[in-house]
Amino acid sequence: MTKKNGGVVEEGAVEQDAVEEKELDALVIGAGVAGLYQLHMLRKMGLKVRAYDTASGPGGTWFWNCYPGAKFDSEAYIYQYFFDEDLYKNWTWSCRFPGQPEIERWMNYIADSLDLRQDIQFETTIESAVWQEETGRWRVTTDQGEVINTQFLITCCGMLSAPMEKVFEGQESFKGRIFHTSRWPRDGVSFEGKRVGVVGIGATGIQVIQTIADKVDHLTVFVRTPQYVLPMKNPDFAGDGAAYKARFDELKETLPNTFTGFEYDFGPSWSELTPEERRARLEEIHADGSLKLWLASFAEMFFDEAVSEEVSEFVREKMRARLQDETLCDLLIPTDYGFGTHRVPLESGYLEVYRQPNVSTVNCRENPIARVVPEGIELADGSLCELDVIVLATGFDAGTGALTRIDIRGRNGDSLKEEWGREIRTTMGLQIHGFPNLFTTAVPLAPSAALCNMTTCLAQQAEWIADCIGYLRSQGKTVIEPTAETEAAWVAHHDETANATLFAKTTSWYLGSNVPGKPRRMLSYTGGVGTYRKKCAEVAAEGYQGFAMQ
Repeated sequence: MTKKNGGVVEEGAVEQDAVEEKELDALVIGAGVAGLYQLHMLRKMGLKVRAYDTASGPGGTWFWNCYPGAKFDSEAYIYQYFFDEDLYKNWTWSCRFPGQPEIERWMNYIADSLDLRQDIQFETTIESAVWQEETGRWRVTTDQGEVINTQFLITCCGMLSAPMEKVFEGQESFKGRIFHTSRWPRDGVSFEGKRVGVVGIGATGIQVIQTIADKVDHLTVFVRTPQYVLPMKNPDFAGDGAAYKARFDELKETLPNTFTGFEYDFGPSWSELTPEERRARLEEIHADGSLKLWLASFAEMFFDEAVSEEVSEFVREKMRARLQDETLCDLLIPTDYGFGTHRVPLESGYLEVYRQPNVSTVNCRENPIARVVPEGIELADGSLCELDVIVLATGFDAGTGALTRIDIRGRNGDSLKEEWGREIRTTMGLQIHGFPNLFTTAVPLAPSAALCNMTTCLAQQAEWIADCIGYLRSQGKTVIEPTAETEAAWVAHHDETANATLFAKTTSWYLGSNVPGKPRRMLSYTGGVGTYRKKCAEVAAEGYQGFAMQ
C-alpha cells in the first residue's frame, strides 16, 4: 500500500491529483561540508536518510562560489574532516590555500569516497517544512512537487549562502551582464575588452578585484566600507603533502579545542610583553601570511580599545606602505572600527591593483550608488559609470537567510521567518524552541563563519546532532525540543559574552547590519570554539537536560 496525502490508497487504485509522500527518518537540507558529513553519520546509524540540494553537485559554498579568485583562507590541511585517517590522507592538496576548482574536486572526492550520491537529490529546492503536531513529524515540500514525511529535519544550509542579490533599483534594466559573486556562471565570464564594475570590497570582492584587474579593459571599484587586509603567503606543498599528513593525530586533537578551530591559538597576553616585544610578535605573525594575526596574536584586541587601536595602527601602517597614495589610504584603510572586529580578508597583491592605470574607484560613502540604469551605475550626484559587466560582491543575509527563505513552520503554525524577524534566537545554534525535531548547523548563536574554521565547527555540530538523535532513539523517544527556559539561558549567555567584546560596538554583517530591518544580535558565538564544544558536550553528558522529550 502507498501513503498519499496522509491517507491510504489500495495498490492499483487511481486517485486524481494525489501526491505520493516519501517517508524518511531524517531529511538533510544541503550537500556541503556539514550536509555530507551529517548524511554519512545518520546513514551509518541505520536511519533512512536523504539529502537535498539546489545545486547540481556536492560542495555547498564551494559549488556556488566559483567566481574568479575564490579560494580558502583557512589552511587546506585544517579545512578537513578528521573522523577517518584514510579519507584525510588519500587526498593531497596542491598548496596552502587552494582555489575553488580544487576545493570542489575535494568535495566530490568526499561524496564519492563515502558513496553518498545515492542518497542525495540534486537540483531540488526545499520550499516548505511544516511540523505536524498529530504525527510528530515534518511535512516537507520541494520545488519538484514532492512531499516528504520525515521524523527529523536537519538544516545544513551554510552561514553565508543566501546572497544579497537585489540591492539596487533598476538592476533588471541593465543591458550588460550583472550577477552576484555566489551565483557566478558555471561556464565563466569573458572580461576581454570589457568595462567592469565591482560593488563591494569584502573578502569576496577583494578576491575578484585582484584576480580580474589585469584581464579587463577598465575596472571600477565601488568602495563603501574600507577593510583591514592581511597578505597571503601561499606556498605549494612538497612530497605529496607528507609533512602535513604526518600531523593528522596532532591536528585532530588540537583543532576542536582552540579558540577559533584553527591550529594556532592566542599566545602571551599583551600585558606580559614590553612594547618592543609586542611589536616583534606582531611583525613575526604578520609575516606568516595567514589569518594568524587576527586569530592568534593578542586576544585583548577584542576587548580593550587601547590594545585594539595599537594593533589596528600596526595593520594600517603596513597598508599605507603599500598603497603609497594619500587618497587611496583615506578610501581603503579603516579608521572607525578596530582590526579584527569585522571579517579580515587575506589578499595577494590586492592593494597594488589600485595603482594600475586601468583601475578607478568610486567613494560610495560620499557619493552612494543611486540605481542601476541600462548603461551602467548612476550615482547620487547624477553621474554615470558606463559598464559592460557588473559584479555584485554585496554579501549575504548571514546565518538566518538560508532558513528564512524556506517556509518553516513549527508548533501552532508559527513561522521561523516571522520569529527571527522579531528576534534571532536559538539554543546553542542546534535547535530552536517551538520547532521540535528541527536540528540546525551554521545558524546564529553558535561559532560559524566568524572566528571559526568552518569544518571544525560544522563537524562538531553535525556530530552533536547525530549523537542526540541516537540518544533519543535509545530512550524510546520520538520528539525533542529545547525548553523556553533553556533557550532563554543560552541567549543570555551568548549576549553577555558578545557584549563584553568590541564586536558588539561595530556595524557589520556579524550583527546583521547589512540587511535592512534585521534584528541586531551578534550572529556568532564569541566564547570560543573549544568552550562551545565543552558546553555542548556537557548538555549531552547530562542526558540533554533542558530539552523536552516525548
